[in-house]
Amino acid sequence: MKMLVKKAQKGDADAFVALIESCKSSMYRVAKGFFRSEDDIADAISDAVLSAWEHISDLRRAEFFKTWLIRILVNSCNQMMRERKNCDLVEVLPETRYLEQEFSDVEFREMLSSFPEDCQMILLLYYGEQFTTREIAGILGIRENTVKSKLYRTRGALRDVLVNSL
Repeated sequence: MKMLVKKAQKGDADAFVALIESCKSSMYRVAKGFFRSEDDIADAISDAVLSAWEHISDLRRAEFFKTWLIRILVNSCNQMMRERKNCDLVEVLPETRYLEQEFSDVEFREMLSSFPEDCQMILLLYYGEQFTTREIAGILGIRENTVKSKLYRTRGALRDVLVNSL
C-alpha cells in the first residue's frame, strides 16, 4: 500500500483509485454508521474521496493512508449532519444508525442502537474495522484514554444486557 500512496502523491490517478478500492468497504460501513440513505452515504464517500485526492500530498506517512482517509470521511459525514441541522426540513424522519449491513440479528442492532452515537462509532471502528484505540482517537479527534474508557463502559453495558437476556 505504501508504494501506491507514493505513486498517488506524485499524481498517479490509477494508484489513487486502487487505494480507494482497497478501502471502499470500510468507508461504506463507516458512512452507514452515520446515514440510513444510500444517497447520503454515496455523497459522504464522494466528498471524502474528492478531498483525499486534493490533499493526498499532505499525507506525511503512507502507512496511515486508511486512517487518514477514514478521518476525512468522518469529517465529511459530520459536516453533512451539521448542514442538515441548519436546513428547514419539510418532513423530519427519525435518524436510525446502523453499524453493519451484514448483521442479520435485528435484536443485536437494536441493542447497539441503545448506546450513544459516539459509542456506536467506536464499536464500529474497533470491532468492524479493526482500528486500534490510538487510530480511533485520531479519527474521531478525541483522546485515546477517552476511547478506551468508552469502549470499556460499552463492553460492560453490552455484557450486562446479554447476561440479563439469558
